Amino acid sequence: MSFRLRRASVDDLDAVMAIETSVFVNDAWSSEGMAHELASRDGFYLVATPDADDTRIVGYSGLMVLPGAPDADVQTIAVLPEARRSGLGRALMGQMIAEARRRGVREVFLEVRADNPGAQSLYESLGFEAIAVRPRYYMPDAVDAVVMRLRVPATTTEPAGPVTEPAVVPSTAPAVVVPETSESEPLS
Repeated sequence: MSFRLRRASVDDLDAVMAIETSVFVNDAWSSEGMAHELASRDGFYLVATPDADDTRIVGYSGLMVLPGAPDADVQTIAVLPEARRSGLGRALMGQMIAEARRRGVREVFLEVRADNPGAQSLYESLGFEAIAVRPRYYMPDAVDAVVMRLRVPATTTEPAGPVTEPAVVPSTAPAVVVPETSESEPLS
């Protein structure tokens, strides 16, 4: 199964909350809290839909980055059971990390339930390390939270190999036309 990721909006609140309350039965966010997160300019939330049905949300994730802050927090991530073990959680997390890098963040933090070794393993495979435990963090279950941190690696570009000859564009190549825009019209 393949998925599409897109920016979430407040219009996605009902679908996101349906997942939130089914995955996090005892410690789900409130609808009001999630609506605030989805509307926040400091947040970056994505939803995932199957390629075959872009109206059905099967997962979501959210990142909070305050302007100019050196760190960010993965606020939440959830994938419906039917879409798990497909790489969707890894894809969502990859986009959270990429957005943190785009915003100049040096470290990303998250909390994960101590009784969720699958999620901990995913985060470790992405470079997160456990740095602390918050006792009885998840209520009402009184489950500890493992605090994890990722030091965001800098983007590096390396040459693919030695360059032996300069690239030459034949004069018969079609021209690239860039449409004119006014200063107030964003390029898309």
